[in-house]
Amino acid sequence: MKPFPLVLVLPAYNEELTIEKTVLEFYKEIPNAYFVIVDNNSKDKTSEISKNVLAEHSISGEVLFEARQGKANAVRTAFTKIDAELYIMCDADTTYPASKIHSMIQTLKEKDLDMLVGDRLSEGDYGRENKRRFHSTGNKLVLTLINFLFGTKLKDPMSGYRVFSRRFVKNYPILSSGFEIEIEMTLHALDKRFRLEEISVPYKDRPAGSFSKLNTIRDGYKVVKNILWIFKDYKPMHFFGFFSVVSGILSLVAGTPPVIDYVEYRYVYHVPLAVLATGLMLFSWIQIAIGLVLHTVSKIQRTNFELRLIRFGMEIPSRNQMIIPTVSQRSSGSEKTIVSGNI
Repeated sequence: MKPFPLVLVLPAYNEELTIEKTVLEFYKEIPNAYFVIVDNNSKDKTSEISKNVLAEHSISGEVLFEARQGKANAVRTAFTKIDAELYIMCDADTTYPASKIHSMIQTLKEKDLDMLVGDRLSEGDYGRENKRRFHSTGNKLVLTLINFLFGTKLKDPMSGYRVFSRRFVKNYPILSSGFEIEIEMTLHALDKRFRLEEISVPYKDRPAGSFSKLNTIRDGYKVVKNILWIFKDYKPMHFFGFFSVVSGILSLVAGTPPVIDYVEYRYVYHVPLAVLATGLMLFSWIQIAIGLVLHTVSKIQRTNFELRLIRFGMEIPSRNQMIIPTVSQRSSGSEKTIVSGNI
């Protein structure tokens, strides 16, 4: 089957108040896109409203169902089942402006990017609109760590508004399950050297009556876990090297009194400290060894991934040959096909 020129992916969980408006706002801007709404096991009428709005307005698209809870699971379902030249991912809560999609697509094409991220933070809208104070703090922690480890100057690595090339989507294994997917996408793009940029977009909070699925305590724990996992998975030498240095310093501190004992009295009075210092130094060298091994494994994996990308590039046409529909290329209602997923 020939890939769709442009696909909009809307993961939705209990979004009955916002899904229709989100779909219609994007339909106004990109009427020729194929709309994929992924109902992530909603308990409200999200699925029913989605089907109705597609049918009522003759919008080409379908509603998929993903029973496994989590945004990443929903996006994974769409990326696996739908083949396209360009993908748009956006939250179904009307917080992101559909009007910016034209400049995002144009920027991605002109600069031959693999991912373009809608930056909510540069204009200050997220700070003003967001009612959850600790979420901004968590975002800044993750942002600081990513920029430090990869030497980048990203502004919003956790944005849910993105445009992807087919090359990125078909070479991106989604391993996460929930809202941490945005971090995973960003890290995968940086680690595998995909072309990534950001573009400033306005942001507004959810409308009255619509509630965020994020939980400050639960998702705060996930942020801390992700910070540690970023170190371990993408920079193993940094991660294990840190513990090696800390352990080595503690070993020297603990071992100083026994050494002084031996120099002055030719006898070690601080035996427990000597044992502790020996153990800490052994632990330090073990951490270095683990870091070196995993660093080598990571390098081999990146090499194999680069070879895979070369093979993938030989199988697809150049993006310059792609035809991406715009507003002026509106098709008649009779040319559209409505497909509903089995829910």
